[in-house]
Amino acid sequence: MSSRSVAPRRAGILFAIGASVWSAVCTAGDAQPAAALPEALRIHLQNEQFQIVTSVRGLPLGVRDALQQLFGSQSLDIAEPHADFQSTGVAVNSGLPIRRLVAAGCAIDHCLVYYERGGVPPTWHLALFHWTPDATRFEWGGAAPGGLSAIDNVRTAVLSGKIKGGQSVW
Repeated sequence: MSSRSVAPRRAGILFAIGASVWSAVCTAGDAQPAAALPEALRIHLQNEQFQIVTSVRGLPLGVRDALQQLFGSQSLDIAEPHADFQSTGVAVNSGLPIRRLVAAGCAIDHCLVYYERGGVPPTWHLALFHWTPDATRFEWGGAAPGGLSAIDNVRTAVLSGKIKGGQSVW
């Protein structure tokens, strides 16, 4: 093989490596920081009186529909509190949901939904919905610490900044 045919091949390989590295650097630069709870919403939530919701069926229909949309599933893929679910992320029983409701509460115009998602390791998430009888929309949420067992603990975690918003996996 002549040195003339090797040089263009090396240049092509070096260009491909350089393009890959540049792409990775650009993608890493696009990463969004965790979205903090907007201050106006934080103040509003401090004054909300959340009523405990003890089951998935106890959530308003609009919130259940919004959860299903957030999960990107054809059904509401979340188990009742204390019910079996795919806790390890391994589909031992594919009929079980991958998520389980832990705590929820609704006020006049907001609902907080805190749940566990199976996997290794398991993760906990919070979704905050603006809710009225006419319309529901996801307003904020993210990764949450585990072990929050009551809606008051969940709200305290939201207000203290322990929940990191801006996630993409629900």
